[in-house]
Amino acid sequence: MTNKADAGENTSPVTKYLKDYMPPDFQIDRVALDFDLRDGVSHIRARSRVRRMVPGRAPLRLDGHDMTLKLVMVNGKELGSDDYILTRQGLVINDLPDQFELVIENDIDPARNTALEGLYISKAMYCTQCEAEGFRRITYFLDQPDVMATYRVRIEADKTTCPVLLSNGNKIDEGDLAAGRHYTIWDDPFPKPSYLFALVAGDLDCLEDHFTTLSGKRVTLRIFVDTADLDKCPHAMDSLKKSFAWDERVYGLEYDLDIFN
Repeated sequence: MTNKADAGENTSPVTKYLKDYMPPDFQIDRVALDFDLRDGVSHIRARSRVRRMVPGRAPLRLDGHDMTLKLVMVNGKELGSDDYILTRQGLVINDLPDQFELVIENDIDPARNTALEGLYISKAMYCTQCEAEGFRRITYFLDQPDVMATYRVRIEADKTTCPVLLSNGNKIDEGDLAAGRHYTIWDDPFPKPSYLFALVAGDLDCLEDHFTTLSGKRVTLRIFVDTADLDKCPHAMDSLKKSFAWDERVYGLEYDLDIFN
């Protein structure tokens, strides 16, 4: 590994202009994220399906900072120390095929993340803020809005302190684990940019209702809040149902998932 993080690299904020935009050399079509949330260091595993968009031998340049890189694998083979360049702003991988599976594992400390971007802890609850460039504080990724991927997310945490585990899409699995821990798996079948990724883990109460779409699909509606604020949610739920009906009436658009959180 070539590490430029200790070589006096300039990390001052840089103004970005639309005229300087360049499309990415690679596209990520599918990513599976595994979050192991624990006091202190949390572990993230990202398994991505990647393809080259521009013919040639350009390296893959991933955005990422404020994390500890633990593992890089391409098509099941762990990369050696000379196969990538790690900087304070990202990860560069050379000599890649046109299509491959990329696995990256890294550690982060949400409690020490005071930037309020990426994954952080607020009032004992894990939260994310990924817009506009917060996802790069979670794992190394093509963190720009024209990289559209589908996401499957597994979240594991302590069941007492984090009984609620939320992410984008539909919940497809959940269960208990040893040592008082539990997990949920969420799958979002619709491609989205990384800035729309969301995760919440904590102790929250819930107001639940349902909405039946024009085609007859029954959608579960859930609003999660602190218990002390639960009595404030009925108006929000009523407004949500009215907005669903308005989208159908005005645009003919139905909500496309099974759950709204």
